[in-house]
Amino acid sequence: MTYFSVVIPTHNRLPMLLRVLEALQNQIGAPEFETIVIDDGSSDDTARFIGARCDVTFRTQPNSGPGRARNHGVSLAKGRYVVFIGDDTVPGERFLAEHARVHDQAGNDPLVACLGYTGWPAGTLVTAFMDYINDFGLQFGYKLIRHGDVVPFNFFYTSNISMGRQLLADHPFDTTFPSAAWEDIELAYRLDRKGLKIHYNENAITRHYHPMTVDSFARRQYTVGKSGAIFYSKHPELGHFLGVHELETRRLANEKQLARLRRRARLGERFRFLAQPKVFETLMREHYLRGLKDGMKG
Repeated sequence: MTYFSVVIPTHNRLPMLLRVLEALQNQIGAPEFETIVIDDGSSDDTARFIGARCDVTFRTQPNSGPGRARNHGVSLAKGRYVVFIGDDTVPGERFLAEHARVHDQAGNDPLVACLGYTGWPAGTLVTAFMDYINDFGLQFGYKLIRHGDVVPFNFFYTSNISMGRQLLADHPFDTTFPSAAWEDIELAYRLDRKGLKIHYNENAITRHYHPMTVDSFARRQYTVGKSGAIFYSKHPELGHFLGVHELETRRLANEKQLARLRRRARLGERFRFLAQPKVFETLMREHYLRGLKDGMKG
């Protein structure tokens, strides 16, 4: 029986996707696995290059978001467990072996998921801002958890996680989220109420080849905020978690204040000794809340 089905949604990232696939070919100690790539409406040569490979199950779909692409991949999967990674997260050589180890130690409990570590690639320029978003919860929150912990539902990161195929088939991603924001956490919240336990294994490593800047991440946080409004409409009991109460109690920064925050954040991004985590956090929260506010209006 195939043990793992590695599901990779992709959109216009062929060069990096090829690196991901090469890393999967070079796994050490991995159980039997298959690789499934779902092309979410790419306009590059992804279909021509990947569709011709015999070591990959490849399908295309109109551009409709990573949630639908992952559901598509799960529908094709034959493995006992599905492993989700991104088309820009390159696995370490013992990535699959470490995921398998957690499931084996849990007695192949169908309600156990394994969360691995996603970090920046060695040898690349990593700013203080990139470290902050990877470590303290804006993108990932790996400094907030420890190896071996069973972590809350909001640590369900589809850049590096594995769980039972049947559980995913029975409880798919909600496809009404228009972009890659909250659709994974919303699924984890539903599964948490079914008894899902997410075990963190820092040795199941992927490297994230997607540098972020203060400005690019601010745009992302606005989008995350708009999707947060969709999440809230489905689960109003999570209003505090999603920050809805802040829209009632907090006055958002004006454009002058926002520009000042941005200048300070960009200085910290450029010069590590000037980096202030509170400035990063405040600026990104302002953009998130703006998106949330606009999403709530919609």
